[in-house]
Amino acid sequence: VKVTDTGQLQLIDDEGKEHKINKKTEGSLKPMHPTSVKGVDDMIRLGDLNEAGLLRNLLVRHKEGIIYTYTGSILVAVNPYQLLPIYTTDHVHMYTDRRLGELPPHVFAIADSCFFNMRRNRKNQCCVISGESGAGKTESTKLMLQFLAAVSGQHSWIEQQILEANPILEAFGNAKTIRNDNSSRFGKYIDINFTKGGAIEGARIDQYLLEKSRVCRQAPEERNYHIFYYMLMGMPAEQKKILSLGSAAEYNYLTMGNCTSCEGRDDVKEYAHFRSALKILMFTENDSWEISKLLAAILHLGNVDFESKNSSFFNVASQLLEVDPKALEKSLTQRSLMTTRESVTKSLTSAQAVDGRDAFVKAIYGRLFIWVVHKINAAIYKPPGDSNDIRLSIGLLDIFGFENFNKNSFEQLCINYANEQLQQFFVRHVFKLEQEEYARENIVWERIDYKDNQRTLDILAHKPMNMLALIDEESNFPKGTDTTMLQKMNQVHGKGGIYIPPKNNYETQFGVLHFAGVVYYDSQGFLEKNRDALSSDLIQLVETSTNKLLKQVFQKDLPSSSQAADNKKHVPTLTGQFRQSLDSLMKTLTVCQPYFIRCIKPNDYKKPMLFDRELCIRQLRYSGMMETIRIRKAGYPVRYTFSEFLDRYRALLKTSICDPKTVSQNICETVLAGEGDWKTGKTKIFLKDFHDTMLELERMKQLNEKALLIQKVLRGYKYRREFLRKKAGALVIQKYWRGHKGRKLYKVVQRGFARLQAQVRSRQLHFQYKKKREAAVLLQAQARGYLARKEWKRKKDAVILLQAHTRGVLARKEVLRQKSEMEANAQPESITEHLDNIFGFLPPIIGGQEGQAPVGFENFEGKRMLTEEIDIDDIPIEEDLPKEDYDDLDEYPFSKFASMYFQGVATHTHIRQRLRQPLLYHEDEGDVLASLTVWWIILRFMGDLPEPKKQVQVQGTSTQERFLSQDLISRKDRRLSHMVGLDQVNISLLIPYLSLCLSRDEIYCQICKQLQDNNNRNSYFRGWILLSLCLGIFPPSERFIRYLQSFIRSAPGGYASYCAERLRRTVMNGVRGEPPAWLELQATKTKKPMIVSVKLMDGRSINLPVDSASTSKEICQVLSNKIKLKDTFGFSLYVALYEKVWALGSGREHVMDAISQCEQEVKRRGGQEQHAPWRLFFRKEIFTPWHDCKEDKISTDLIYLQIIHGLKFGEYQCEKEDDFVQLAAKHLYIQHGSDSSPENQSLCIFLKLHQGPYLSSRQKTDSVKAEMVDYTREKWPMFFSRFFEVVKLSGPPLPKSKFIVAINWTGITFLDEREKRLLQLSFPEVTGGKASGQAVCLLTLKGDFTLSGSTAEDMAELVTMFLSGLTERSQQDDPTFLSFKKGELIVIIKDDEFSQQRGWIKGQIEGTKRTGAVPTEAILILPTLSKPTYEVMSLLNLPPNQRKDIIRPNPSETGTMERVAPATLKEFSLEYFRYLDMPSTLLHVSKRKNAAPERLWANSREPIRQPLLKKLVGNAELSHKACLLFFLDCCVPILKYMGDYPTRQMQSPLELTDQIFGPATQYEALRDEIYCQIMKQMTSNNNRFSIEQGWQLLWLCCGLFPPSQSLLRHTRRFLESRRRESLASDCLQRLQSSLRLEPRKLPPHQVEIDAIQQNSIQIFHKIHFPNDTEEIFEVATSTRIKDLIQNIANKLNLASADGFSVFVKTHDKVLSLNETDYFFDSLRQITDWSKKAKRIKDGGPVNVSYLVFFMRKLWFNVIPGRDTEADVIFHFPQELPKYLRGYHVCTKDEMINIAALLFRIRVGNDKSQLVMIPKILKELVPADQLKAMSENEWKKSIVAHFNKQANMTVEEAKVAFLKVVCRWPTFGCAFFEVKQTSEPNFPDIVRIAISKQGLTIIHPKTKDVLANHPFNRIANWCSGSTYFHMTIGSLVKGSKFLCETSLGYKMDDLLTSYVNMYLRERRAGQTRNQRFNI
Repeated sequence: VKVTDTGQLQLIDDEGKEHKINKKTEGSLKPMHPTSVKGVDDMIRLGDLNEAGLLRNLLVRHKEGIIYTYTGSILVAVNPYQLLPIYTTDHVHMYTDRRLGELPPHVFAIADSCFFNMRRNRKNQCCVISGESGAGKTESTKLMLQFLAAVSGQHSWIEQQILEANPILEAFGNAKTIRNDNSSRFGKYIDINFTKGGAIEGARIDQYLLEKSRVCRQAPEERNYHIFYYMLMGMPAEQKKILSLGSAAEYNYLTMGNCTSCEGRDDVKEYAHFRSALKILMFTENDSWEISKLLAAILHLGNVDFESKNSSFFNVASQLLEVDPKALEKSLTQRSLMTTRESVTKSLTSAQAVDGRDAFVKAIYGRLFIWVVHKINAAIYKPPGDSNDIRLSIGLLDIFGFENFNKNSFEQLCINYANEQLQQFFVRHVFKLEQEEYARENIVWERIDYKDNQRTLDILAHKPMNMLALIDEESNFPKGTDTTMLQKMNQVHGKGGIYIPPKNNYETQFGVLHFAGVVYYDSQGFLEKNRDALSSDLIQLVETSTNKLLKQVFQKDLPSSSQAADNKKHVPTLTGQFRQSLDSLMKTLTVCQPYFIRCIKPNDYKKPMLFDRELCIRQLRYSGMMETIRIRKAGYPVRYTFSEFLDRYRALLKTSICDPKTVSQNICETVLAGEGDWKTGKTKIFLKDFHDTMLELERMKQLNEKALLIQKVLRGYKYRREFLRKKAGALVIQKYWRGHKGRKLYKVVQRGFARLQAQVRSRQLHFQYKKKREAAVLLQAQARGYLARKEWKRKKDAVILLQAHTRGVLARKEVLRQKSEMEANAQPESITEHLDNIFGFLPPIIGGQEGQAPVGFENFEGKRMLTEEIDIDDIPIEEDLPKEDYDDLDEYPFSKFASMYFQGVATHTHIRQRLRQPLLYHEDEGDVLASLTVWWIILRFMGDLPEPKKQVQVQGTSTQERFLSQDLISRKDRRLSHMVGLDQVNISLLIPYLSLCLSRDEIYCQICKQLQDNNNRNSYFRGWILLSLCLGIFPPSERFIRYLQSFIRSAPGGYASYCAERLRRTVMNGVRGEPPAWLELQATKTKKPMIVSVKLMDGRSINLPVDSASTSKEICQVLSNKIKLKDTFGFSLYVALYEKVWALGSGREHVMDAISQCEQEVKRRGGQEQHAPWRLFFRKEIFTPWHDCKEDKISTDLIYLQIIHGLKFGEYQCEKEDDFVQLAAKHLYIQHGSDSSPENQSLCIFLKLHQGPYLSSRQKTDSVKAEMVDYTREKWPMFFSRFFEVVKLSGPPLPKSKFIVAINWTGITFLDEREKRLLQLSFPEVTGGKASGQAVCLLTLKGDFTLSGSTAEDMAELVTMFLSGLTERSQQDDPTFLSFKKGELIVIIKDDEFSQQRGWIKGQIEGTKRTGAVPTEAILILPTLSKPTYEVMSLLNLPPNQRKDIIRPNPSETGTMERVAPATLKEFSLEYFRYLDMPSTLLHVSKRKNAAPERLWANSREPIRQPLLKKLVGNAELSHKACLLFFLDCCVPILKYMGDYPTRQMQSPLELTDQIFGPATQYEALRDEIYCQIMKQMTSNNNRFSIEQGWQLLWLCCGLFPPSQSLLRHTRRFLESRRRESLASDCLQRLQSSLRLEPRKLPPHQVEIDAIQQNSIQIFHKIHFPNDTEEIFEVATSTRIKDLIQNIANKLNLASADGFSVFVKTHDKVLSLNETDYFFDSLRQITDWSKKAKRIKDGGPVNVSYLVFFMRKLWFNVIPGRDTEADVIFHFPQELPKYLRGYHVCTKDEMINIAALLFRIRVGNDKSQLVMIPKILKELVPADQLKAMSENEWKKSIVAHFNKQANMTVEEAKVAFLKVVCRWPTFGCAFFEVKQTSEPNFPDIVRIAISKQGLTIIHPKTKDVLANHPFNRIANWCSGSTYFHMTIGSLVKGSKFLCETSLGYKMDDLLTSYVNMYLRERRAGQTRNQRFNI
């Protein structure tokens, strides 16, 4: 309102025009409501609720560029005719998961509301998009699709396929009209299917009524369909030439509207997008070409002139249609008619021919369009796997708008009829149903009048004789014409008011009163269009065509088709088809929850910012928007039943009342107080739209608060429990500490008084002693003097006599010695020279120092070790053996033995012939043959028999060879020269004959015989060598030993004493079991003891002498004396070779046997025996039960160092990380003490954190070492055990008769080969053990075991020693007399008052603490230092005959022997199991109330025929295919896995577990059934193997998913009652974990199954790194990828795990794993997919190998040098290949510098390798720059830079390389070479780089950047099998980029990861800002 200068009032309207106010108009004016001034978002809130107010609101918002306005939940969209910046990805994220009304109106809000309500209500949704042509319906549909694809969030290929269907459909079905440049000339309904998780899984498109007439004719200023112009403008010239195509102006069909171009549309670019879309929708190149041929044929047919004779277009068309030109001409110019007798051909006029041609063209195009739609549906539609599967979907209806042209025809009538139906649907939904429901629910309501178009619909299609029915009826009459049709309509409907007849009989126009106004239709051509018939001549022509696509689109019409016969009976009219499809559409819409978008066209000129009021108000009127606003404003669009409302908003409940109606009212009164009215009906509550939004927001707020409250309470409970536990622990510590201090003080005082008493008594005794001593000394002095003088005189006389005799003996010996020396000097060759010649090749070595150290002991070699030696004089003198009487050896000459025992005529002297029989008698024929073979071997050894020449093996063998053992034959051709350099056979050939004593004597006799009178010096000396070797390996029999000792005295040189000593040692320590080792051969050369090196755990290496007979006991004793070890028990000698370590013990084991075994193993592996890398170690093997660290400091130190070494190399492992940390802290304290120097500050901090008491109390390191030793002894008794392999001969039943006995300080344990415990016995349960030969009898309270083994004697000795030691120490200190009962526990007290030898001992009853004397015959002393367990006491109280039966058949129950009945599912089955099927005659007996279902809960070997649970049998919803067949699919595999079901074909465990757990991971209802079936089979099962397999299944099941709450309690009881089973505790832990976590999605992986089948509850997996290293990591069943990433980063000491990812490499792909998924689920998904792909390709079952890699994926915050570990392990090896492939742009200097760095990384500081630079140039310089310089120039430059980088380490060079590369913009990029088809300005092959900056397109040759797209500019992306697609810019007009690559999945994954990273950072920033603002 404006006041003029004259004082008059003027009005200024919205266009700025001024209007004067006069008296007439003044009364009609009223003030505008404030809501109409600037407009409102929701027109329901308008104060001016009239047409002017509505129009004004839309106008104001349109001027401001706001095109969207709400009417409740209905969206009004005004076409802006310009691109607005409101369709970006930011807007998508803004409107995602927001309630309607929270943000300004937007089409995205409607789409999100559809998506949200679909998921919330589990109901299908639809959105009806209506409006006139040009109002923007198609664009709104595309925006809805784009948003749904974005919120689906999968970036899947199916999403892109659905989006790319639009360009194809628009190309074929859209055209430029006067009102719209992209008018849809067909209707479509897109039904988008979603998974339960909200991801798009497919879609289906239905098309309606394509406007086929547009192909042949167009109105002025209109175009034909887009596809023709796309093709002519965008197709390559070569292809156009093949199709004989030109420009659009050359074709009649494209020029009828005098418009061949469209402003704003780039036909060339659109054609490229169209071709890309065809590829994405799986159209092949051939499909695309065939489509182009049909389209070109249509254009050529349109140019055919039937009056002229020009046939060029005709011929081209016939070639493209692949038909005969004459046949085509005939079918178009002639018509065949069938009479009763014959076929008559009639020529057509040119006009009729044109009509026929046009009909043919329309038929081709229409059917081609239908084929394209079917092809699209085949690509994007995924049929449901099960007909009962309920799919959720959102339907989008984009159908032609209401049309009213100057001339309206049959198409407009059909289009407007469809709009009438949609208007009626809108009216019915908005007005009718709503008001009817208000009346039904008794809601107070003022009825609103609205415009109902039901009468129009009745006239058009619903009533009998309706207009469409009349058109159909007339079409079916052969003589029916448009005139007769019009007459019938005038006659039937002329007086109704809806139908408007023509004014006279000559007019052909009639009118219909539609909801949008009157439309006049021209009836000419109605019947022809409705019939939509094609002549039979043209159908026959198509039949003759060789064009496959043409015949395919006409398939239904061809005579050969079965459908053609049906079509002949009843040819459907176009009206009938359209009505049928429209009815189907309306049924679909009716069952959905609808949303409406009303599109408004602001003007007819397609101009932006132009608002035509008249046009807009007309659209608002006929759309019923005014009535809609009124009913929406007064109505309640949101309504819930009371129970639905309570279920949804229970979180808002403030009272305990549970009546749904009352509760609903209370919630609304509380939350919606003062927020408008809401109503309560009979069964429902009625709300406004904004009420629903308020309730949803309040619900989310309350849920967040409740979640926080639960977290707060649980955390408080957790910390309170932790505090109370620590408080209780502190009180216990305080109590014991105070008691300890009190006792300590008392003892100090007591010791003080005792010392005082001692002092006084000692002085008295000292005085008395002194006096007595003085007297005694005087007496002794006199007596000793006398005795000494007497003894001296006697000795003097004896010495004189002895000297005389001795001098005589010495003189005689000297004469004999000189004589023998003279004889020896006369010999030409000495034995010493022979020895030097024979053994000269042997190097002087010390045993145990050759080769590389064994695995795990390398640290002993790496550091400088202190070597000590033990002199032979330091070895303790052996025990005095019975002194041999050597004086009478002359009585035992060898000749005497030969005459007494040799057979036949055998003599004792040397011969060179073979023996006919052994020297000694043998009963066994095998011994005879063996003896003859030994003789042959000895002859060869001594050189008395020449070596046999190698010759061809003749058929047959000698008698001797036939009876030789296989082992001997395999050794027969080996020469001793291979070992010792001789020409004869190895001494090891004699070893097989040593088992019999007779064989040993035979060997000695044969050697001695060959030495006697042997004149061949070479043979003689070889014989003595052989004899000396044998003497060190085995002794002779008692019969022969004296003769052998006598024979040895005749040995040459110093061999007599050497051989005698070897014989003595061998007799003392027993026979050897292995041939001599290399050290023994060296000793034979020097005749000195061998030197071996033994390593101690403190780093010392001690060299000590040994001989062939040395035992581990002797060496351990020498070592103990050397290091002054007091506590020697349990220290043993260990042998280590390669990765093996075994204990020799400290007993009778021969050390040289072990060394010989090592040499044999080295030779077996292809090494040299003399360089065998064995090592000897002196370590603790076993503890005594009474071990005390204080007794021996040296012992404690050695054990402590052994523990540290074991922890470092994984020999000892802690179950808890805290234990390991405590041990580490103690170790550090021992090493460094409380040193707080600067270099140890971090160490002090660590100690203070973990072992503060050590620093504060200044505890001595010795006591800390003792604590560590005691911890180890208590924690790992099995690691300090002595093991014995035995076979059970008799005793209580055990599952295996062959097992291992482990003895340690805790007791005796029987183990199987997998180290599974079969039986455990504490020492109180063992009453004794005695050995008898190779067997030992173990007496226990559980029965007596007789065990057989080679070390039975040692085992019995150890048990006896432990029992006796414990019995002696089972007595404590304290003092009285005692009465007791049978079975009471008495503690024995040491007291000198009673003597145990007299039958009495003092004791104390453990319960009452009373003491007194006890008779020893009435008690049994238990060998234990601690109180026996309840189990032991119960065993002792049992009679002996009952103890034998205490070991039940179940061997795994080795814990307590209390017989607790294990829990079953019996109680659970009463309520939840089905009844067992039985005959009807027994029903009255069995089906009593609460009767148990016939032990369905117990084990059965028969497969069940129905599920156990009633809910699976009776629930109809669960009775679909998966559930009905599930019990059959899983029951039998469970039985097969457990071994309870026979099977012909073996199935792998993985196949069985897939069948068992596969369905249950998909369907939650089936999980309880799995648990029940497994527990059923484990109940009352006596098959131990079956039980073990069942535990494996239950262990797997507990890790996959938890049972329901009803079954959970019973499952826990089932497990808790079986805790003695090894897997029960872990099953409970896994069950508890699965309750907290999400269930697994897939069955177990092969790795999990392998682990549990090996009885391992720890699962390990190998992870590979880019630098070609690998490590093993523990991966649990519930480990997620992000947890594994963090674990790896922590173990590798990486600064951060951000940006790293886990990858799986298969045979053809490298896939990144999703961080939120479970590790094994991801592995399973990838391997299953690979198996499936490979099976399809190769056929048959396949195995897929894979590798797991850990690499950097996202390159952000990567600064070289900040994290050296990451740089060396990941960044360098990942960046180097990119550089060498030439992906980066770099200067020449940078390349030379980098080449020098890479060369240094390769060779280090080795300058001698500089000459290799030209050869390895490809590994130093980028591939595309190799020819930039010559090889010499490269070398010269690299060498110069290499010298500048002196003193740089390899690690520093790698970091330097990264520092150079990180300056380039392409650092950290992932590069992909792809083929693109979208951008004509780009080369065909481009390089795509993806980094943190975005996606960059690079020219592969010039490396120029062609395009750079930041992530916020990429609106959408996805990948297919061979394609990658992305949209850049907005969702509306964004440019598309399609490329061909097999690595599209990698590009998709990288883009998604980078975008998600930035979104997380943005959300984190927003959260921080919100907190800051608060």
